[in-house]
Amino acid sequence: MVNIRLVLLKSTMFGLSVVGFFLSLWIILPAPTMLLLPLSVGAPEVSPWLLIGNALFFVLALRGARRDRLLRAALGLSTAGLLLSFIPLSQFSTVAQRIDAVMNQAFGSTYLTELPNATLAQMRVSPFSFIDALQGIPSKAAIRYIPNIPFAQPDGVSLKLDVYQPPQVNGSYPAIVMIYGGAWRSGSPTQNAEFSRYMAGQGYVVWAIAYRLAPRYQFPAQIEDVQSALAFIRQHAAEYETNPNRLALMGRSAGAHLAMLAAFSPNAPVRALVDYYGPVDLAAGYRDVPFPDPIDSHKVLRSFLGSTPDEQPELYEKASPISYVTSTSHPLPPSLLVYGGRDHIVQAKYGQMLAQQLNQVGTQAAFLEIPWADHAFDAVFSGVSNQLALYHTERFLAWALK
Repeated sequence: MVNIRLVLLKSTMFGLSVVGFFLSLWIILPAPTMLLLPLSVGAPEVSPWLLIGNALFFVLALRGARRDRLLRAALGLSTAGLLLSFIPLSQFSTVAQRIDAVMNQAFGSTYLTELPNATLAQMRVSPFSFIDALQGIPSKAAIRYIPNIPFAQPDGVSLKLDVYQPPQVNGSYPAIVMIYGGAWRSGSPTQNAEFSRYMAGQGYVVWAIAYRLAPRYQFPAQIEDVQSALAFIRQHAAEYETNPNRLALMGRSAGAHLAMLAAFSPNAPVRALVDYYGPVDLAAGYRDVPFPDPIDSHKVLRSFLGSTPDEQPELYEKASPISYVTSTSHPLPPSLLVYGGRDHIVQAKYGQMLAQQLNQVGTQAAFLEIPWADHAFDAVFSGVSNQLALYHTERFLAWALK
C-alpha cells in the first residue's frame, strides 16, 4: 500500500511538472490554430502564476530527484518551465523604461506634469503589480451601467450600445467610444467589460458600440455604423453626461481598424485615438501573411472585403487606415498604438509603420511594442501585458482629453 501511494505521489508530481512546462512553453511558441490561440495569448499574461507553480513543482521534485528517475525528469521539466515562465518578468523593467522614453518623446517630456495631481493620484501607481497579477486589478467604486441602447437600424438590423458612467452624477465627463474586435465577423459591446468598468471608475463615460458583421455585411457597412454611433453620441451627449468635445476612439484588432478609419476621417469629432493591435494596411496584410497564420488571414479579409487586393486594389486602399495618413491630411488626433511582439494575427511592424507615418505628417503618435505579448493580450485584464498597456493608456487619455 505504501509503495502504491509513493508511486501515485511521484506520478502526480511528474504530471504537474509536465503541465507546468507545457503551459509555460506557450510563452515562446506561436499558436498554429485558433484552437490553440488561447494558450499563446494567455501563457505570458499568467506567467506570475506559472512562475509560482513551476517553482513549487521544482522544490517538490528536488527532494527526491537523487533517488528516483521519474523525479529527476520532473525536476528537469520544472526547471525548464521555471525559466520559460520568468521570461516576461525578466524583460519587464527594460521594456517599461523603453516605453517610458517612447511616450516622453511622442507627447513631450512634461506631458504628465500637465495633469492635475488629483488625476494622477487615482491612476495605477506602477506599470506592474505582482499582487494585482495574482488577485486581479482592484475595482473602483460601483459605476452606472446602461446596456442595450438602440442607436441605428441599417438594413433592418437593430444596432445597440452599452454605456458605462462614473459613479457620481456630475454633468459632463470625457468619453471613450469603444469598438470591439473579432475579425469583423463576431463580437459584441459586452467585450472587454472589465476595461470599460475600470475607465468609468476613473471618470470617463464609456460608449461600447456595435456594428454589422461580415460576411453578410461587408465593408463599408462597419464604418458606416461607427459613424452612426458617433452621430448618436453627439446628439445624446448631454443625456448621458458626455462632453462631446472631449471624445476618444479606442478599438481592439478589427475594432481598432474601424476606430482608426473613423478618427482619420475629415471633421472627425475625436480628440484622441487608442489602437490596440489593429490592422493598418489590408493589402500588405493579405500579401504578407504571418507564419503561423492561426485565423487564415486570406479568408478573413475576403470575408470582410469580398475580394482580394489584386481584384479590387482601390477597395483595399479605401479600407486601410494608413491610406489616410498623407502630407495633405487634415490634422489627425494624437494616437497611442499598442502591439504585441509575438502577434501572428496583426504583426507589430504595421503599427510601427503607422506611427512613423503619423509622425512624418506632424501627428503625435507613440508606438508601444510589448515583446512577449500575443494578439488580444488584454483579454487577461490583470495580465502582465495589460497592466503595462493600461498604465500608459490611462495617462495618455487623461493628457489628450484634459
